[in-house]
Amino acid sequence: MKHIQVNSEKVTAKSERLSDLLIELGYADAVVATAVNGDFVTQGNRANIQINDGDRIEVLAPMQGG
Repeated sequence: MKHIQVNSEKVTAKSERLSDLLIELGYADAVVATAVNGDFVTQGNRANIQINDGDRIEVLAPMQGG
């Protein structure tokens, strides 16, 4: 288990990769932007990003409206 922060909330996660973490957190089919420790991660690169203890993850959904 890894102790990380997701959108400034402390979370304990079992996922090893960012792509798996998004599924674990319920973002499986969501269109979101992601960053790990302040670095933007493209959708195509999420499976390559390993999650480590203490990481800070940001998950941002696009906003609509006007």
